[in-house]
Amino acid sequence: MAYWCAVRLQPHREALALHCLGLAGYQVYYPRLRDRRIRAGRKIEVRPPLFPGYAFIAIELQWHAARWAAGVINLIMDGVGPAHVPDNVIAEIRGREVDGLIDLPKPPQLRRGARVRILRSPFTGHLAIFADMKPRQRVEILLQLLGGEQRVTLAKKDIEVVR
Repeated sequence: MAYWCAVRLQPHREALALHCLGLAGYQVYYPRLRDRRIRAGRKIEVRPPLFPGYAFIAIELQWHAARWAAGVINLIMDGVGPAHVPDNVIAEIRGREVDGLIDLPKPPQLRRGARVRILRSPFTGHLAIFADMKPRQRVEILLQLLGGEQRVTLAKKDIEVVR
């Protein structure tokens, strides 16, 4: 019975490794992301790997040929054999694909008036309103304190947008 395992690939030789693993008879799964960017004023789509430096292969009988395929550093091992990746993990990743690529949800953007939750500070857990971005990854928020709004400056990593 076939099972999935993870393979660590050599940097800049991923295409060679995937090709050689395919030639050796392994079913290879190399999930990619769909990432839309603007470069030089033009919209482009790049397709980076979901797990840079790693791929999945289905092992049916033996795994030693995969270990020594060109472009492969090693297999992720669990003792003396390859560690099994559960079928439902692979199915979940494949289920998120659209036209062979995965679209990750965009994180909510910080805009003036957005509701935020304070993660770290004396006001941990309080809700506030995002007011402005400051230099050096600092943010200014409006916090309801003592019956009025007070401006508080925190590190950007200390807040999260509330949907």
